[in-house]
Amino acid sequence: MKVIGINGSPNPKGNTSLMIQEVFKVLEPHGIETEFVQLGGKPVHGCTACMKCRELRDNRCHIKNDAINQALTKMLEADGILIGSPVYFSNVTTEIKALIDCAGYATRATQALKHKVGAALVAVRRAGEIHTFSSINHFFLINQMMVPGSTYWNIAIGRQPGDVLDDEEGMQTMRDLGENMAWLLKKVHS
Repeated sequence: MKVIGINGSPNPKGNTSLMIQEVFKVLEPHGIETEFVQLGGKPVHGCTACMKCRELRDNRCHIKNDAINQALTKMLEADGILIGSPVYFSNVTTEIKALIDCAGYATRATQALKHKVGAALVAVRRAGEIHTFSSINHFFLINQMMVPGSTYWNIAIGRQPGDVLDDEEGMQTMRDLGENMAWLLKKVHS
């Protein structure tokens, strides 16, 4: 089994990355392979509804969108998907929004994400985390994915890189999420 963690933050070593790594630390002892995917900060293009993906049914975006297609390929190969985003004006980053729109549109015709396990992770300074969390989870749910819970919403609080490590409850929530994700993946694949 494999889980990928997509970092929507433009900071590859920031709080969102640390949260993904915390979940990975729990998954790996369960024998689950992990892979970190840096999407934030890469050039992306949002969906233009050109319909080419629906026509070809190949689970790809057909505008020049290399970073999105690379992430999408990794999503298709994975059993579990973590999508992490910091809060930008009470929502996901531009890169995660482009991923949600392009990947969602390209895969719905084939139901390619159906029955995969997905979990949202949100790094927040002050507010907007629940809307951001919901945006990612709506993507998982409309694609018929399974979403494990944790002991709280999958958020951690911090402003400067590394600050989330001081959010004891947030980091425990990541570890609990990792345990629940591992349990669910094992059930799905048994």
